[in-house]
Amino acid sequence: MISPNHTKLNKPLIPCFFSIMEKDIGRIKKNDVTEIVVRLDDFGGKVGLTIREFTTSDRYTGFTKSGTRIPAESFKEFKEMINSIDESDFGSFTEEKEEPKKEIKKDKKQKTLGETEDSSDETEEIEEEVF
Repeated sequence: MISPNHTKLNKPLIPCFFSIMEKDIGRIKKNDVTEIVVRLDDFGGKVGLTIREFTTSDRYTGFTKSGTRIPAESFKEFKEMINSIDESDFGSFTEEKEEPKKEIKKDKKQKTLGETEDSSDETEEIEEEVF
């Protein structure tokens, strides 16, 4: 029997691109079928922090393509960015904001039935619907 590492050139038959070392740091529930997994791993010989979605459904169970990887050499910079965020910073995004208004310029030649000849207002404010 030939071992997986035995070839004429002493190279593996199948290159190893999968993690050799994995350490789950934690999971955050995103919805009923998806979790965000934070883990340290070794991918292709490079150690780093992986943040990836893991889904459990009838069709597929496993990691998705959604996520990112922070190489070990960039982790210090990433950690400093994360630590610079204060929980109160999120409040500015959750407060109700006034809906933006959009101006639409009317063509001077076009008049609506309600407009008169001496109307000098060339712009009209409308509320923009935000989704």
